Amino acid sequence: MIVTIDGPSGVGKSTVTKELAARLGFEYLNTGAMYRAVALAVLRLGIRPSDETAVTAALPSVRVEVPPGCILLNGENVTTAIRAPEVSRGASEVAVHRAVRLMLVAAQRAAATGHDMICDGRDQGSFVFPTADCKFFLVADARVRAERRAAELAAKGDMVSVEDVMRDQEERDRRDALRELAPMAPASDAMVLDTTRLTTNEVINRLENVVRDLRACPRR
Repeated sequence: MIVTIDGPSGVGKSTVTKELAARLGFEYLNTGAMYRAVALAVLRLGIRPSDETAVTAALPSVRVEVPPGCILLNGENVTTAIRAPEVSRGASEVAVHRAVRLMLVAAQRAAATGHDMICDGRDQGSFVFPTADCKFFLVADARVRAERRAAELAAKGDMVSVEDVMRDQEERDRRDALRELAPMAPASDAMVLDTTRLTTNEVINRLENVVRDLRACPRR
């Protein structure tokens, strides 16, 4: 069974997806981390993430793996390194490049084959897994999203103002929504949930109930 959880940054996708996977006994595929790993790789090579020609040329030297609990870049555990603000910005820049998306989409589909998997991202239900059994799209107020992200960074020692986060967030949302291949948007059959005034546990409970109901009475 494939469950997809899409939406912009700051809506709680990663936290919700990890906990939901644990409750259901599913595997968790963090697709956003895969784009961050590519961004980290090209930044280390001195390539601007927005330079599509250079990024595409570098891809044969980039190997991204997602074993449980971490993200590997050419065999190196980069789980912490990919959370840096500059890598986050670079992730949305490399994500608009067709070659990057096609490479990682193939990897995501291969990783999910034959597994009960919950995937989070921006196009999982609409593009990567269009026939997924259950699809969610999370949204939230822009300022609330920025406050959540700033708090997350602060907890890791990265002090960034809410206003700066909002500027980066707006730019990333714009790129994700306007990219030519697989723009960020809810799948037509996705359940859209506003997390602005919900606790993380409330969000997880709602999603868990939907998935369990579907497993008990699968669609025909």
